[in-house]
Amino acid sequence: MSTNTIKDLTAGTAGGIAQVLVGQPFDIVKVRMQTSAKGTYKGMLHCAGGILKNEGPLAFYKGTLTPLLGIGVCVSIQFGALEYAKRVFAAQNLANGEGGEGGRMLGGGQLIAAGVGAGLANGFVSGPVEHIRIRLQTQSNTNPLYGGPLDAIKKIYSQHGISGLFKGQCVTFLREATGYGAYFLVYEKLIQREMIQKGIRRDQISPMNAILYGAAAGYGLWAVIYPIDMIKSRMQTDGFSPSTGQKYASARDCVRKVWRTEGIGAFTRGLGPTIIRSPFANGATFLGFEMASRVLYS
Repeated sequence: MSTNTIKDLTAGTAGGIAQVLVGQPFDIVKVRMQTSAKGTYKGMLHCAGGILKNEGPLAFYKGTLTPLLGIGVCVSIQFGALEYAKRVFAAQNLANGEGGEGGRMLGGGQLIAAGVGAGLANGFVSGPVEHIRIRLQTQSNTNPLYGGPLDAIKKIYSQHGISGLFKGQCVTFLREATGYGAYFLVYEKLIQREMIQKGIRRDQISPMNAILYGAAAGYGLWAVIYPIDMIKSRMQTDGFSPSTGQKYASARDCVRKVWRTEGIGAFTRGLGPTIIRSPFANGATFLGFEMASRVLYS
């Protein structure tokens, strides 16, 4: 593994940790709203108020250990794969006399391809990590099925095997590829725009602008993946409770049944906390990555 790749993975880990610490309280509200029956919550504030009243403030960080470790790894993989792909495309541009200095001004198609690759690489880890996190976030406080992430992994594996841990994986790959293609396209194009307009290097862009561009990238991501994310959450919480049984035979079956029984509104349920969370969590992600990169590459 090259020195640059190690630096990119380390900077990505810093971004991932920042993302989890900032975004986790919003995420648990989103997941509760996505996976609840229609009418359970009147809205985001009703859901958040119920969690606070019934489970206490620490409940907003329920299941945090899994994403703190797992999403740190996931974001590390995302940025490691992205930066590797960017270097490959830059070398191609340089050979063709394109892309400005060092060939580093990548085209939109190149950035989308790099983002899709980063998303797919990340999906191998994010699928089981998010599955465990969602199960911990949605379990009852009074009669929890799992004592923590390791207990959840052990019980799911013993009852359902490796496929149980990777439940909803096809939907996860679709979400990651689609979302991160948009995510990194938006961010990198905004970075390029400022560099060209001001005639500056990447490491001269202000931290506040990195936050703003990360916030915009987050909105780009969720604009294209939210319904897919809802289906993923439904698939990952389906069929493991003996009292409810399995509702969905496949992701396609899940889409049909949700549409038929709950209407189109179900595909955007929980969008409110996601919209509020996105600029903070994604701004923190890119700020963490950019600041760590500057230290590591200085």
